[in-house]
Amino acid sequence: MVFSTLEQQNLLEHKYVHWPRFSRGEDNRRVAVPPSREARCRFSPPSMGVAMSVADQLHAALQTFIALVAILNPVGAIPIFIALTSDETPPQRLATARLAARAVAIVLLVSAFLGEYILQFFGISIAAFQVAGGMVLMLLAFNMLQAKSSRYRHTPEEAAEGMQKEDVAVVPLAIPLLAGPGTMITVIIAHHKSSSWLSSGLLVLDILAIAGVAYVALRLSGPLSRRLGVTGINISTRIFGLVLASIAVTFIANGLAALFPALTHGFAGPGA
Repeated sequence: MVFSTLEQQNLLEHKYVHWPRFSRGEDNRRVAVPPSREARCRFSPPSMGVAMSVADQLHAALQTFIALVAILNPVGAIPIFIALTSDETPPQRLATARLAARAVAIVLLVSAFLGEYILQFFGISIAAFQVAGGMVLMLLAFNMLQAKSSRYRHTPEEAAEGMQKEDVAVVPLAIPLLAGPGTMITVIIAHHKSSSWLSSGLLVLDILAIAGVAYVALRLSGPLSRRLGVTGINISTRIFGLVLASIAVTFIANGLAALFPALTHGFAGPGA
């Protein structure tokens, strides 16, 4: 068995005690004999590939969570929640917050694990979806930077209809105010990037965590609104908008790079 240069380098780096060993081939040439399976297991150091992979997946999960927090903007949703539940008692408002958080978790879980199949059914590539989704997130970010409520999340017509409904937990509070197009886009792309059960499990934890954040923000809407005031809520909305704009640029850049590889690798010249 003849080893390539890369394989020899890997074996030397792992310091196999049975390396080098040689034998004579049929043409009387010296060929390398690989170490036994037992020797590899006994003397090779633990591989760092798994640790690096786990670290990368944890980092990606953290990025997804930060993106979801920025898009969801739980602090910015407090004034709308207070307006929609103004005629409810404290226990009813607590129940509404709990039901809205559950609805957010269910919607995002369904979007994450079924969204890509829906895109495939319509023949939409994930790269094209990244570009379109990045544009939607950028529009949301522009409105957040101006401390405005985007029509892509919640229109005045939906707010007026919500004021007339007895139960506002699912619509319009959970959908589309909290679990709107931006959060759905983010979890679909995150699930597409997941390469193992660990990354998929971390995505589920991200969704459950963001639903918990939404519940805490809605439950503490009264104290937070009094503490922060309009100025504090607008400042936090602008900060989340800046983070969201950066995420949108990343989505668009990754999508364009996948659609047009020449943008990243350069155009080949005539003599290439």
